[in-house]
This record gives sequence, structure tokens and C-alpha cells, in this order.
Amino acid sequence: MPRKIVIIGAHAAGVDAASAARKTDRKAEITLLTKEKNAGYSRCGLPFVLGRQIKDFSNLIVFPPSFYQMMKLNLKKETTATSINTDNKTVDTVDSSGRGETLPYDTLILTTGARSFIPPITGKEKEGVYSLRSIEDGQGIDRAIKNGARTAAVVGAGLIGLEAAVALRERGLDTTVVELLPQVLPVMLDKDLAKQVQEYLEKRGLKIIVGKGVDEILGTEKVKSVSIAGEEIPADVVVIATGIRANTDLATKAGIETGPTRTIKTNARMETNVKDIFAAGDCAESTNIITKKPVCPQLGTVAVRHGKVAGVNAAGGYSLFTGVLGSAVTQLFETQIGVTGLTEFFAKREGIESVTGTITSMTRADYFPGGKPIKVKLIAEKESQRIIGGQIIGGEEVTQRVNAISFAIQKQMTVRELAKTDTAYAPPLCETWDPMVLAAEITLMKLRGR
Repeated sequence: MPRKIVIIGAHAAGVDAASAARKTDRKAEITLLTKEKNAGYSRCGLPFVLGRQIKDFSNLIVFPPSFYQMMKLNLKKETTATSINTDNKTVDTVDSSGRGETLPYDTLILTTGARSFIPPITGKEKEGVYSLRSIEDGQGIDRAIKNGARTAAVVGAGLIGLEAAVALRERGLDTTVVELLPQVLPVMLDKDLAKQVQEYLEKRGLKIIVGKGVDEILGTEKVKSVSIAGEEIPADVVVIATGIRANTDLATKAGIETGPTRTIKTNARMETNVKDIFAAGDCAESTNIITKKPVCPQLGTVAVRHGKVAGVNAAGGYSLFTGVLGSAVTQLFETQIGVTGLTEFFAKREGIESVTGTITSMTRADYFPGGKPIKVKLIAEKESQRIIGGQIIGGEEVTQRVNAISFAIQKQMTVRELAKTDTAYAPPLCETWDPMVLAAEITLMKLRGR
């Protein structure tokens, strides 16, 4: 009898899990379930459709119907898993027409993802208030803009919040960003680099308020403004981007354990505490490579890696997930921002004494036209001199430098070793001294007490 694999969730982690399972077991019966009308699309691309860098929301669908046919995957859209019976090894489902079905499984992979977290703000139910998690969310905001919205407020200055705010500004809306914490990108950047990002965004026309929350969303049936510390800010559209929460209800009802991050607890094979049940993606825990503690970064890169490991193991193979650094990048207008490892703030919170080095340089030789400023900040553990984090802001070439710092952290490289790294040079591409190397030298000088 062929192995029966059921995957609950059909986006980044789910589809990658199905693909890995198919490559591991050519004969398995693989079924994917998703509540949504669309499967296998990129949530990360939603703000860039709003900003019109991407033509249409349909372009975000990474896996067309032909993919599922080619891979012999049974995709059930608009289908909800209502319960898991771990004794009988079955999943109860119901589709959009109300028809129920019980699916047997030999192995089960939970890629149930996450949902937008909407704080208890008075007026959040009004017309014109949106999150940005699904294609339908994006289409709703896009319709509001086409119907004449002129002003917007974005609640939350994390990655999605700032990407959405930039998109709204690029569409011509007078946009205000409100962040309860004292800086933008509080998870990605330390205060010094966050200040630089905020100043840049303000010069590009965004109004940014930090250290304050939205007291109320005002209007009758439709939003007209938001109240912030007694000030009324006009808003035809409100986008709430205050983070996401893992969808774990189905798992916990089935007796599957969650960890300290309130996401599903897994081991290195992405196995849960229940035999033959795996978890991957935004609903599942990872281990931080530096601190060795449970984390849940909820990034697309983590989701696909989780999915591949879970899929291989669910299909009878053997694969391990080795942990995360939380590496992430974005582009806001013409500026790229990247991070990997621990920030100075989070290192201190973990009880790690650190030393930092920051340098501002250029992406090309000074005499070559078109070079753009780039700032690199390195964080090193004081005792071992090992690199534990990096943050970069620049006009170009940020992603691969973030990746290089990620490699350095994973190989436990010290700042002394990075300062001696052999790097490439050509006038139209980079300086003779790479900014990462210069940042390492500055960090090393501080460690020497100079």
C-alpha cells in the first residue's frame, strides 16, 4: 500500500514539504489542504503588488495548477481541517460547500501558518481597516485606493508595516506610520541604525510616529481618521501590521505540544511530540543557532527549509534542520536593509556582552560613477570575539553581504578572521576594502581597547 501523507496548509512550507516528500517517495499519496481560494503564493510579495513593482496579485502564485498535476499532488482548496484523531490517524475536513470528509494518513505535516494579530483597538471593525496577510487583503486595499482613498495610517513599523507604508506612499497616499515601541524595525535593527532608516523614510514623505499607539479608529461605519495621543490623523485606509500569531488551535486540540514561543514544539527532524506528525513554517518552532533557545522568526526562508526537512522525513527519508539566525532583508524606496544574527539589544537581553563596529563606505570605488552609500554594523561577543550579528543599510549589494555575515556566524568566525578575509575588487563593483572587513577592523580595535 502506498504511504498516505496529508499536509494541512498549502503555501511556502506546505508546498515545499509536498515537493520534498514526492521526491523522497515516488509512490506516496500526498494530499494538501488549504482554507484559501489560492494556494502556493508568496505573502512576502503583497506590499510590492500594492506599490506596483509587481503587476498583479496573480503574479504571486508561485505554483500553478500544472505543478500539482506534474508532482501528482492532490490539492484541496477552500477546505478546512476541523480535527485530528491521532489514535485512528485521520483528519476530518469540510469544504466550502459544507461537505465533510475524513482523510486517513500514515504521516501528517502541519503547516497551518499564522494569522494577522489585530490588537483590541476601538473601531477596528470599521470599513477601511485592513491587515495584509492574504491576496484578498491586498485586493481590498488596492480597491480602496482605486476608489479614491487619499490618506492612510499604518499601525506597526516592522517589516510588513514599513513595506506597506512605502507602497501606499508610492500610490500617492499621504501616509502615517504609528509604532508603539520607540523605534522602527525594532526586531531587525538597533536604535542607531533604526534612527537613520526613520530619517530616510521621513525625507521620502512618510510621517512616522514612534513611542505611541493608536487609541481609537474614528468614523461612523467607515474609517475617517485615527486618534494618537489626542491628535487626530486623517486616514481613509488603515493597515494594521502589528505582527502575526501562529495557528496552533488544531494542533493543541489533538494533544500536540507547543513551546515557549507559543508555536508547535519540534525537534531537528521537525517531529512533534505525537508520532508521525510533523510541523513546519510559521506555526513551528526553530532553534536559534547562537543562543540555542527556541525561536519563531516566521520568515519565508525558514518556512521552505522547514518544509523540505518535514517532507523528507514524513516520506521515510532522513533530514535535519540545523537552526536559524533570523536573516532578513527588505527594500524601502531605494534603500536596502538587512540583518542576521543578534542585534546589540537582543545580545544584551540574552546576557551576552558584546562589542560593535560600524563603518559607512561606498558600494563602488570613489572615482567610479554611480556608487551608493552603505553602512555595516557588526556585533561580536566580547569574550570569544566571535561574530554574532550584523546589520546593513545601503543603496545596493546588501543581501549578499548579509548572507556572507550569516555564513561567518554559522562557521563561528571571529572578527579577527573576518578582518583578514580575502575579498574581491573591481571599480564598478566594490571598494578595495570591503565594508564588512572595515567594520571587522573597527570591532577588533575596540576589543583591543583602542
